Amino acid sequence: MKKRVKLIIFLLLIFIIGIGGYNKYKHNDVFYLFRPTISIETIKCVSDIDGDGIDDQADIIQGARLEIRNHTRYKSNYYAGGYPPEDEGVCTDVIWRALKNAGYSLKDNMDKDIESNLEDYPRIDKRDANIDFRRVQNQYAFLKKYMIDLTTEIIPNDKDNLVNWQGGDIVVLTNHIAIVSDKRRKDGVPYIIHNSYNYPKEQDKLLEWYNNDIIIGHFRFSNTDIK
Repeated sequence: MKKRVKLIIFLLLIFIIGIGGYNKYKHNDVFYLFRPTISIETIKCVSDIDGDGIDDQADIIQGARLEIRNHTRYKSNYYAGGYPPEDEGVCTDVIWRALKNAGYSLKDNMDKDIESNLEDYPRIDKRDANIDFRRVQNQYAFLKKYMIDLTTEIIPNDKDNLVNWQGGDIVVLTNHIAIVSDKRRKDGVPYIIHNSYNYPKEQDKLLEWYNNDIIIGHFRFSNTDIK
């Protein structure tokens, strides 16, 4: 009987350690599954550039998810005219396509700004409208100039911090870019929508990126002259 109790205790400990290890690996929090789900306020966006009755932030999320449904194949290439075929693209294509769904033309506005302020764009030695708007560092430079510049800090379970991370925001890494999802983990950290070496996905990556210290920017569109 004692051996059976010891075996049960041993298996229970192995189970708890296994769950803790999984939580640490998957969510960077040993007690993740045992914590309560917190609710983060959704900040209502009041702008609707394309006048479709859907606010811009929601339109951007919708446009990013269309990339997932489209099963856009990750392919890095150069295209005459700038735009890749609908079934091809990279991380930066998720961004302009999501913004296009809200009525923004990222290419037109970046081309215009690059023409007037070439020195602000680090990835350009010689202007090329076929590729300039599809480079991460150029999108980052443009967003930093014209969009709301927000915190890059992420604190799980902290409502005051996480309310700053809203669906439709854009997060920039050192060599990657993604749309922030309105889907959240139970600790309030949002998922992201991106295309990275395969097909577009909605994934739990944001906290991992933060812990690896590779997030360099976090932006939100507002009522600006960008249309």
